Amino acid sequence: MTMIETTTHEAAGATRSVQARPRGSAEPAAVRVKPGRVAVAVYAEDIILHTGVVQQLRQRPEVELLAEGDVARAQVSLMVVDGLNDAVTDRLRRLRLNTQSRTGLVVGHFEAGGLQTIIECGVGAVLRRSDADQDRLVHLITALANGEGVMPGDLLGKLLDRVGSLQRTMLDPRGLTLSTLTAREAEMLRLVADGLDTSEIAAQTSYSERTVKNVLHEITTRLGLRNRAHAVGYAMRHGLI
Repeated sequence: MTMIETTTHEAAGATRSVQARPRGSAEPAAVRVKPGRVAVAVYAEDIILHTGVVQQLRQRPEVELLAEGDVARAQVSLMVVDGLNDAVTDRLRRLRLNTQSRTGLVVGHFEAGGLQTIIECGVGAVLRRSDADQDRLVHLITALANGEGVMPGDLLGKLLDRVGSLQRTMLDPRGLTLSTLTAREAEMLRLVADGLDTSEIAAQTSYSERTVKNVLHEITTRLGLRNRAHAVGYAMRHGLI
């Protein structure tokens, strides 16, 4: 698998990666990017997959697409594939070993059985290609750049099932903990479990009511849950609070 170019040059059926730039422009190193843009290296199994993602990302001011020779400074490496196979796994492992970037996977078909593999390969975010519109791609990239993870709700639920099992069988007997909730999220869910409403949680945590609502909404949305009560029950069943 190679990094496929933004502007395609074909020779003997092969492709290589080159960043598209205007005629007569200076060397890429002379280009100054806007503050806050995320430097992204896009890798794909074929030119069709690559082109589809690049065409969406090049329209967004939040993203700076990198040329092959410039990928060493990538903040995010985005792998676009049909499915998880040995070649993809090998490339993900090499990205983890050889780059400082955070890795996202845009995949056509993915089963929960591959979760352990991608976690071991350092993948921080997964997006199914059927869901990969422009906004979701940018959300995945910016989340990775901020040190956050992104995963489809069904896969996240299965991952949390495994986390909960690990907590109960391996960590609890040793007095250790493992949680996929931030400290703030866990605190707010505990207060919900204690029967506090939004205003009471805001007063106790020194956050605004709007922040409390946003945090609780983010939890239920991210975990694919129905409401606060469902979130509390889910978190308690999985040993997250």
